[in-house]
Amino acid sequence: MSVAFRRESDEEHLEPKFEVPIPPGPNLVTVNGRALIAAQVEAFERAVAEAGPVIEKTDEAEALMRVKRDLRYWRARLATAQLSPPPPEGNVGFGSRVRLRLNGAERTIDIVGGDEADPANGRLAFTAPLARALMGLGEGDFADFAGKVDAIEVLAVHFP
Repeated sequence: MSVAFRRESDEEHLEPKFEVPIPPGPNLVTVNGRALIAAQVEAFERAVAEAGPVIEKTDEAEALMRVKRDLRYWRARLATAQLSPPPPEGNVGFGSRVRLRLNGAERTIDIVGGDEADPANGRLAFTAPLARALMGLGEGDFADFAGKVDAIEVLAVHFP
């Protein structure tokens, strides 16, 4: 029998709809990171409320389904957010601002939660390799990185 005669609808050939994956591990956040997550939840809740009733099988319905999916993600992130305690004085830890020299180039980074990370602006997730290499170091300490001995020198550590 031809496929055309046994297929119920075109729905079976559509891309499957998956949830936005939740990163493994704890959802550590800074105070600012928690506020950013709460703002995302508010924005998506507002978008759902403004959408109103939508007729099925339209582009608007598809867009609303994506917005609702994203809202579920951000609600889960808000519900699991754990404010991280400050690191010991003078040590690099979650929430630290670190001025460092990496392979001769000086830069400043903040170590933050995954949802708050923005590497282009110096905000690295605590799970990033560079952030992990810095954890526990203090001013004047050196660390190996990317297969290079003493590639990192910690110049200053602050907790903003």
